[in-house]
Amino acid sequence: MKSYAAVDLGASSGRVMVGRVGPDSLELAEAHRFPNRPVRLPEGLRWDVLGLYAGVLDGLRAAGRVDSVGIDSWAVDYGLLDADGALLGNPVHYRDSRTEGVAEKVWATVPAEELYAATGLQYAPFNTLYQLTAARASAQLAQAHRLLLMPDLLTYWLTGEQGTELTNASTTQLIDPRTRDWAHGVAERLGIDLGLFAPLRRPGDPAGVLRDAVLEETGLAGPVPVTTVGSHDTASAVAAVPASGERFAYICTGTWSLAGLELDAPVLTQESRAANFTNELGLDGTVRYLRNIMGLWLLQECVRAWGETDLGALLLEASKVPALRSVVDAGDAAFLAPGRMPERIAEACRASGQPVPGSPAEVTRCILDSLALAHREAVLDAQRLAGHPVDVVHVVGGGTRNALLCQLTADACGLPVVAGPTEAAALGNVLVQARAHGLVGDLAGMRGLLVRTQPLTRYEPRGGTERWRAAQARLAGD
Repeated sequence: MKSYAAVDLGASSGRVMVGRVGPDSLELAEAHRFPNRPVRLPEGLRWDVLGLYAGVLDGLRAAGRVDSVGIDSWAVDYGLLDADGALLGNPVHYRDSRTEGVAEKVWATVPAEELYAATGLQYAPFNTLYQLTAARASAQLAQAHRLLLMPDLLTYWLTGEQGTELTNASTTQLIDPRTRDWAHGVAERLGIDLGLFAPLRRPGDPAGVLRDAVLEETGLAGPVPVTTVGSHDTASAVAAVPASGERFAYICTGTWSLAGLELDAPVLTQESRAANFTNELGLDGTVRYLRNIMGLWLLQECVRAWGETDLGALLLEASKVPALRSVVDAGDAAFLAPGRMPERIAEACRASGQPVPGSPAEVTRCILDSLALAHREAVLDAQRLAGHPVDVVHVVGGGTRNALLCQLTADACGLPVVAGPTEAAALGNVLVQARAHGLVGDLAGMRGLLVRTQPLTRYEPRGGTERWRAAQARLAGD
């Protein structure tokens, strides 16, 4: 067996997990977990990237001897380096307001229809393309000699080597999903210098070895290679979906819900664009055809507003609240910013003429019903738009711990839900490293190992999909 350190950075916390992989075994243990708290500075919302890097070093120290390290994180955000390779300020948080109104300026040069046909990426106000457009006149961008996406930045600090991992690059809205290379025409028309990006890397490529200073600080004995993984955490999570065959949908749950299909080719129709589906790149030539849904961020923000909360007791009380009493659009950008989430949910229900949830249990049930409804709509739309029917929905990530959400998703979709693994991104990260060492085979082989070794829970739909259809029509105003 070999040991692999998976650095998995989410939007609210980071963790270093250690995976041990053998020919027919896969074990995962947490070495270190640390918070990821953004900081609001006078100039806006920023990531505490130095705190994150310190957490990574602490985690590698706690991990002990490992045969390789891989890093995955959230998408779209980046750090800028000067000519000496030094970081130019703290990376901007994707929830910062600087991209408000920027999309319309971009579309004036490259219309939304053309942009989608070239890149296949959904509209999201925080896509890297819009961030770079917003930063065009900034002093930092003028001084920058290199742009590194977040996992690539941390990899650079660990190894001294620079690269741009493809699955994460595909979220920038600057990649052509057909060629799996840069969309040069789009960048040229918008005045974006692709020379800022380091050369593209693919999952499994070597990314250097830990620097001597890192070895000294972590107590690791070198050389320790760093392996390029699916560095967008969703790419790693989808790689760890324990599916058999091709007739499955997936929902990667956490701060966001990413719901969709794994395809062999992108869907670039205008109908797909209108439905706001994205074509991001996955392992082995696959396309992650999915829709972004606000996810458990809604509940996380409510819990933060309510203060100390027994989440288990809250979910139990929520299960007793009448179903589909009130629902909101879980993809609405109105819920993107932090703060006042219970009040904003209540305001949305009031504005749509629905009963206004009052207690924490009622607000929680509204959120979970709304997420399940959004999952249903995404799964149905993806099948229709891609011509790709499914028989089962796989739920992976933090939402697998929420049995009520999993059951409601099965009910809403009218399909069985298989929940697990919870640490899907870390497992996908580990398995790509193991594959680079020849311990596992292709994507199907990786998934077969997951089926044999990871605990999974199955939820059967309880019928009554017409209620969900009616709630969906009500939300749409039909």
